[in-house]
Amino acid sequence: MTAVIILALIVFAVLKCAYVVPQQQVFIIERLGKFIRADGAGFHVKIPFIDVIAGRQSLRVQQLDNTISTKTKDNVFIEAQISVQYQVNPYKVADAFYQLENPVAQINAYVEDAIRAALPMLSLDEAFERKDDVANDVQSSISEAMDRYGYVIVKTLITAIDPDKRIKDAMNSINEANRRREAAKAQAEADKIAVVTRAEAEAEEMRLRGEGVASQRKAIVEGLSDSVKELSETGLSEDQIMTVLLTNQYIDTLNKFADSHASTIFLPSSPAGVEDFRTQLMSSIQAVKAQGNKPTDAQQ
Repeated sequence: MTAVIILALIVFAVLKCAYVVPQQQVFIIERLGKFIRADGAGFHVKIPFIDVIAGRQSLRVQQLDNTISTKTKDNVFIEAQISVQYQVNPYKVADAFYQLENPVAQINAYVEDAIRAALPMLSLDEAFERKDDVANDVQSSISEAMDRYGYVIVKTLITAIDPDKRIKDAMNSINEANRRREAAKAQAEADKIAVVTRAEAEAEEMRLRGEGVASQRKAIVEGLSDSVKELSETGLSEDQIMTVLLTNQYIDTLNKFADSHASTIFLPSSPAGVEDFRTQLMSSIQAVKAQGNKPTDAQQ
């Protein structure tokens, strides 16, 4: 019986004096109400009934989320959503445990003060553009203040800036109008390019067509000239040569219309009419020659 009692006392004493600290935690040890040390992860022993575990501090990074209402330089009220990541400084565990009664509320107070000092210096557009700069400034400001209390501010983020719904609708309308204006400009520029390109193509087409017609006429003239020269060598008169050429042109024209399957009435529509046309053409040529050979008043 005595042995059992002694064994029970030993177990009780061991339980009272020995303890294990989990990873990423620190136990605050007090002796007779006074802080004596901070024990990290591992197995530890304390004096029973004299030393006590006053508290536990986590060394993990924690996150504090808050929504802060403020206004910008152009008097637009906004709600800024802030996330602060912080942890206890492992070298200042006692300061973190003893100096701050409510660390979450006190960190929040510093963050709100820093945000309300920074954002009112910026317009709404600047607040959106420079929110990362503002977050860095806030982090620098509260890091300095919280360091003496044993806390490290790991990162401060401004995750969202929400203006009033009417302001957001107005901003969206402005953005939509700007995009429509840019789209209209782009469409107008595209239409202009299309018109200019089409005009240049038509001008080039007309130029090439003109060159083609000119080349064709030149070839016809050269061909007729060669034909007249060859027929002259056979001893034919001008009237006979003209008759041969006109008849040949007449037959070529008939062949072209026959190939095109067109229904056309020729006036005159018989070969005899060619002779009438030749007679009229020769009369006109002779009249022009006679007019050119007529002496002028100065020659008389």
